[in-house]
Amino acid sequence: MSSSWGNALKISIFGESHGPGIGVVLDGVPAGLALDLEQINTFMRRRAPGRDKTSTPRKEKDLPEILSGFWNGYTTGTPLTALIQNSDTHSSDYSQFASIARPGHADYTGFVRYHGFNDIRGGGHFSGRLTAPLCFAGAVAKQLLAQKGVLVGAHIFRAAGIPDQPYPTLSLDAQTLLSPGEKDFPVLDDAAGEQMRAAVEKARLAQDSVGGIVECGVIGMPAGIGSPMFDGLENGLASLIFGIPAVKGLEFGDGFAAADLLGSQNNDPFCIRDGKVSAETNHAGGILGGISNGLPILLRVAFKPTPSISQTQQTVDFKAMTQGSVNIRGRHDPCIVARAVPVVEAAAALALADAFLSQGM
Repeated sequence: MSSSWGNALKISIFGESHGPGIGVVLDGVPAGLALDLEQINTFMRRRAPGRDKTSTPRKEKDLPEILSGFWNGYTTGTPLTALIQNSDTHSSDYSQFASIARPGHADYTGFVRYHGFNDIRGGGHFSGRLTAPLCFAGAVAKQLLAQKGVLVGAHIFRAAGIPDQPYPTLSLDAQTLLSPGEKDFPVLDDAAGEQMRAAVEKARLAQDSVGGIVECGVIGMPAGIGSPMFDGLENGLASLIFGIPAVKGLEFGDGFAAADLLGSQNNDPFCIRDGKVSAETNHAGGILGGISNGLPILLRVAFKPTPSISQTQQTVDFKAMTQGSVNIRGRHDPCIVARAVPVVEAAAALALADAFLSQGM
C-alpha cells in the first residue's frame, strides 16, 4: 500500500485531513524502549499549525493518544498505535473542489486515481496534515536512535531565496545540530530568519506563497549501516522524504553541485583522525555506496511554494469539461518550510532506525 512503509520497522499512516482523526501504526519497535512522552509532545508541537503568521491559522493541538504497544512507560514489542484527533476543520471551504481542480494540488489526479471516491475535504489523504502522525513515528525513531548515540536535526537552509548558515560538513556538533529545533523559527542565523519572516509576510499580504529548502544532519552514525543498490541509505531516506507533501527535490552532500566539479575536487581524501578512519572533506554527505562512512550525514530537501494561494487562477471543471478560474478559500501556510523541518527530521530518523534494525543492531 502507498501509505505503508518499512522493512524491519514498518509504519502505516491512516486518516484524512478533515476526518475524525489521523494516526499511525508502527510495527517492529523493539520491546523495552522507554518513551519520553513529553519529549514526543514537544517534537509534535514544532510541526503543529497556528503558531505564527508564517503558518496556517488552523488550530490543532496534535496530542497523540497511544492506543496500543506501550505500557508502564515502555514499548511492549507489539504494534505501537497512535491516534491524533482533528478538531478545527472547516470542510465547507472545499465543497467546490469535487470537480474544480486547484492548481498545484492533487484534486484532479486523485479524482482520476480513485474514480471520484476520494475525500476532497482539506485535501483528504493527500494533505500535509498527514505529516503529524509521521512526526509521531519519527519522534519514536529519534528516541530509539538516541540510545545508539545517533542524533538527527534540521533547519531552514533557505526560504524565499534567503539563505541560512549551512551545517558544518565535518565538525557538526550536537549543539549546532539541535539548536534550531529549540527556536520558534528553526534557523542557525536569527538575522537571516527575520529576513525570511519578512519575505513570507510580504508574500502572504500579496495573497501568494514561497518555498524553500530544509537541511538535515545526522551525527553519531557509525560506518557500515546500509546496503548497495536498492536498499541503500539514500534509497530509504528518499522514499520517505518524497512521501512528504510538497517535496520536489533531494540531494545528499554536495548533491547537484557535484556535477560541476572535477573528480579531484569531489573526492573525499581518507585520513586517520583520533584513531579512526575519517576524511579531509565530506562532499559525499556521509554515505558511500549506499552505506554510512562514519562522517555526518547531510541532506537537503526542496519544498515548492504552498499551492493554496488566494489569487485568482486559471483552472478547469474536470466533470463538466469547462475552463474557468478559481479563488481558493480556507486557511493555508504562506510558507510550509518552517513546519516541514521536524517532518524531515522524522522521515530521516525513521529511515535510519529501519536500517539499524534491518541489520540486527
